[in-house]
This record gives sequence, structure tokens and C-alpha cells, in this order.
Amino acid sequence: MGEIRRSKVALDSLGCKLNQAETELLARQLAEAGHELVSAVGEADVYILNTCTVTHIADRKSRHLLRQAHRENPSARLVVVGCYAERSPQELARLEGVDLVLGNEQKQALVRLLEERGCLPPQPLAQACPYRGSRTRAFIKVQDGCQRFCAYCVVPLVRRREESLPPERVIAEIRHWISLGAREVVLTGTEIGAYNWQGAGLKELLERILAETDVARLRLSSLQPQEITPELVGLWRDERLCPHFHLSLQSGSDTVLARMKRRYTTARYQQAVSMIRQVAPEAAITTDVIVGFPGETEAEFEESLGFCRRMEFARIHVFPYSPRPGTEAARMPQQVGDKVKKERRQRMLALAEESARNFHQRFLGRTMAVLWEKQMGGVWSGLTANYIKVYTKSAEDLTNRLMPVKLEKLSGDGVWGEARCSISSPVS
Repeated sequence: MGEIRRSKVALDSLGCKLNQAETELLARQLAEAGHELVSAVGEADVYILNTCTVTHIADRKSRHLLRQAHRENPSARLVVVGCYAERSPQELARLEGVDLVLGNEQKQALVRLLEERGCLPPQPLAQACPYRGSRTRAFIKVQDGCQRFCAYCVVPLVRRREESLPPERVIAEIRHWISLGAREVVLTGTEIGAYNWQGAGLKELLERILAETDVARLRLSSLQPQEITPELVGLWRDERLCPHFHLSLQSGSDTVLARMKRRYTTARYQQAVSMIRQVAPEAAITTDVIVGFPGETEAEFEESLGFCRRMEFARIHVFPYSPRPGTEAARMPQQVGDKVKKERRQRMLALAEESARNFHQRFLGRTMAVLWEKQMGGVWSGLTANYIKVYTKSAEDLTNRLMPVKLEKLSGDGVWGEARCSISSPVS
């Protein structure tokens, strides 16, 4: 008998780092089950899209990718998973070419479900192969679910069940990726600050990771300002913890925050920022801001703009408010028109560019460690520990090298650097 043909699977992921972590885990499960991973949709027997539904733009991107995949490869079976699939399975199932729509609860058993439903023929054990993934950075899920129900947010409706992974499992995953050469580990979750395993919180998890692994860089995906404490921030005295804190703000106006049902005030947010900068003065503090929330007045927007300017963020992600079905804010009077949202978004984006430029400028002339990730058109890009994107030209293969780099000048969304000798070479 000849060798059984391996099924070819292409995967795409939209949205948060948690989705990236889950997609990477799915890729690993598919490879270990004997299926072949491909990057081009045209080569795939099955195309899997892990969706996001945080905004209407995320929904639109999902539909666009599915239609595009069907045009490129009409014979491929299209499988949709994730938050949009959880929120509106019927809407996605009506798209031409979509074979299967599965929610977040079914995502964990996706390979088995695909095999049982005939989308993927089971492969013999001899076909199984190890999955190496990205050797530079590993996204590891430590927590899932949220029950906070902020007025605008659909996430608690699509990721209902809160759960935290045992520390032993997290540590085993980190050791696995380190053995494959990963230099940086990013801990992800819906709300990682809510991590709790038998009474042990995020601080205790970080302490165990730092004590029990050889991770070179450990980065957190996102925290809430009310979760920042002196005890937690004190851990950043260990240089392996990347001085980068993504603290969701959403608005710099207390009255808007109250309508959003956020659990902090601007004073508490500022206190969190001060705590961080006392321990890690060079930390990048990045954030998300929504403009045009229902009822947002011009005065409230100006408050938000002024607060963001005072916080001196390293990066601001700006989103015009879009009503999400089933949320409290979607039932509020939608008083802010699209024209006003667009104008406020442009003003906040202008501040975002100014803030990023000012942050990057602080480090020009400095030599900082950069973890190089990828190359395009002869130009390499990588990140400092405090989340500055650095570019350089090199004929060498810099992939996964951690190197001292002199930051020379501003360049696009980052800085241009001159690479020096290698701190550490990639693991074979």
C-alpha cells in the first residue's frame, strides 16, 4: 500500500493575542494528529479561521477572509471558529463555501470534531509530526473567560466560562517552547489579571515561571489598572519580565468610564501608571481608547484627549465605538454620529502618533537588546523588551537572535538601529 495522503490545513487568526495562542495550539494539535500545515489557502484541503467580534470591523474582516478563501480555493472546506462564530453562527453559516461553524467551547476539541464530521480524515499515528511554530515568540494561554460585563463589550457573551490553567501546565508549555528555541513568551488570556488557580493569583504564577524556567523574556498581554499593585509591579525588578504594560483605558473621562461600567477612575489609572514608572521608569505603557461612546460630549472627549496626553503613552490603539449586539451600550441612544466619531478618531490618532514618537525619541542614541523576528525586502524587524519596533539592514540571518542594537533615528512606526555583536544565537 502507498503512503496515505496527508490532509493540508491552512489557518488564519484575527483579533487578540489569546486568539493567536489558541490558533498556535490548534496548529500544534493538527500537526501531531498527522495533518500537514500550509500557509497558502490555494494548497489547503481545509481552511480554518479563528474569528474576533470585538468590533463590527472585526466581523467584516472575518467575512472578507472567508469569501476570499472560497474564491481562491472553491474546493477547500471552510471552518469558522472563535468569538464571531460563538456570537452569530447562523450569519456565518450562510456565507458561500462555509462548511462548519463552531463556537469557543468546541474549539478545544476541534481536531477530533473535524475528523468525526468528515472534514479531515483521521491520519495514522506514523504520520504525526512535531510542530515547531514560531521559534522567536510563543503565545501561551493561562486564563479564559470574563464576567465583568462592561457596557460596550461583547466578550463576556462569547467567552462566558472563567477558567485558569494550572501553573504546572503553564510551566510545561513554556519549557516546551524554550526547548524549541523560543526567546520570548507572551502570557495571554481574556483577563489574565483575574488568573486564579486554587488561591494562587497572577503574581504567584509569575514567581513560579521566573523560578522554574529559563525563559529569556516574559511579556504579559494585557492588564486592568485596578489589578496593578506594588507587590505585582515589584516583580519587574527581574529583567526577564519585559517592561511593557498594556493597560486598557477606553476613556480618559470619569463620566464616560462610569457609563461604560469600567471598574476604575482616571485617578486610579494614574496611580497604576505611577506605580509602574517608580519600578520600571523605561516601561512602555500602551492602551486602548474608544471614541464616540454613546452620549460622549465634546467636553468629555476633550477630557479623554487631555488625560491621554498627560499619561505619555508609548502606543494608543484607537477605536471608534461600534454597537455590539446584546450589550448594554447597544441599547443606549446612539447620539454620536459617524462624522463626529471620524473626527475624534483622527484627533486621537494624531495624539497617538505624537506620543509614540516622543517615547521612541527618548531612547535614540541608546544601545538596547533587540529580538529579531522577520525580514522583508532586506530589512529586518524586531522588538526591544519595552516594545519599541526596531529596523535594520543585514545580509545575515538574524532570525531569533537577541542582539545589542544602537537606536539611531526614528523610522516609520519605530526606530532604525545598528546591530552589534550577538548576545545569543538561535538554538538549533
